[in-house]
Amino acid sequence: MLRVAEHFERTDTGRQRRGNEDAFYARAPLFAVADGMGGAQAGEVASHLAVEVLEQGLPDGGGSVEERLRARVREANARIMASAQADDARAGMGTTLTVAYVGEDDLTVAHVGDSRLYRLRDGAFERLTDDHSLVEELVRQGKLTPEEADEHPQRSIITRALGAEEGVEADSHTWAGRDGDVYLICSDGLTSMIPEAHVAQVLAEAPSLAGAGRMLIDAANDAGGRDNITVVLFRLEDVTAGASAPQETAEHRAVAREPEPESGAAAPAGAPATATVTAPVARKQPRPARRGAPAGRRRRRPRVPVGPILVLFLLACVILGAYYASQTVYFVGANKDGFVTVYRGLPYDLPAGVHLYSSNYESGTPVDELTPAQKKTITAHALRSKDDAQDLVRQLETGELAK
Repeated sequence: MLRVAEHFERTDTGRQRRGNEDAFYARAPLFAVADGMGGAQAGEVASHLAVEVLEQGLPDGGGSVEERLRARVREANARIMASAQADDARAGMGTTLTVAYVGEDDLTVAHVGDSRLYRLRDGAFERLTDDHSLVEELVRQGKLTPEEADEHPQRSIITRALGAEEGVEADSHTWAGRDGDVYLICSDGLTSMIPEAHVAQVLAEAPSLAGAGRMLIDAANDAGGRDNITVVLFRLEDVTAGASAPQETAEHRAVAREPEPESGAAAPAGAPATATVTAPVARKQPRPARRGAPAGRRRRRPRVPVGPILVLFLLACVILGAYYASQTVYFVGANKDGFVTVYRGLPYDLPAGVHLYSSNYESGTPVDELTPAQKKTITAHALRSKDDAQDLVRQLETGELAK
């Protein structure tokens, strides 16, 4: 059985954009990247709407994983189109979406646009998705070589995106997974800046996924950083081999206690291969009751302390209720790498390294570049709604927040 052993995710504004229209989702078993497009920050709205749909997980009911992923893509498309129709400023907005689901022994992807999925397996680096773009269509038709497509002036024109039309459909595929597989989902802000061979080399040589992710983003920025850059990496491991042997059943244990057959004894014809022939075993006679012991006397069962158990149960309910309530609030702070980040939860750390918060969105804005007044706003960790927190970060990214 496969599971996600580790993962890394980051989005970066790049060197030439004021805002970040990329979004990602990274919570096993779902991983996704969305690259928004549209004026007046509408692309950012579209990509985040797509990610919000994925927060629901796979839809319930029958159908294959591919069918259920495509259903989520259709739902995201409908939400983006409804939002665009309700607000003229968002008209024409759209987003790519590449989402991967890790199953027990395989990986399934649903894909619209030109955000890509790659796999590194046994040193071989391979792209698993086909871009829905103009130049990719020309490559498939034999009118362009892959090298010409990389330099083509219209390489950023995509032919399929969420929000473009009602009937948009995602491509979907399923591949068998293996222990040690490393998968990369990225926006074209990475692949348009550095060649695939460089990406493969970084993934193969980096000491960790986090190190590889940071090196890829740095390389894209060093090459010009003309677009937002988003990288989601995850590695699979097979836990089947480490599983413990199945426990013996009561029947197996009883058979194990039976005496072995005498040397030379043979199983009757037609008996199952696991059967053994044993001499009849006399059952032990019950011990006579002790003298003076009252007949029918039974040992008392220990009383269950209902009161303390009830108190513990109520305490657990209160703690769980407080936790779920904390997940409805957000705050803005700085992550360990010094970038402005939106967090979900409460800005507190408990003993034993327990955090009451998790990263929701990581900006490409370094805290060191902020003014003292802006830093004070960030480090205050004031509790906000999700929209308020994201709006604050958006103002920082676009330079609108008062200095």
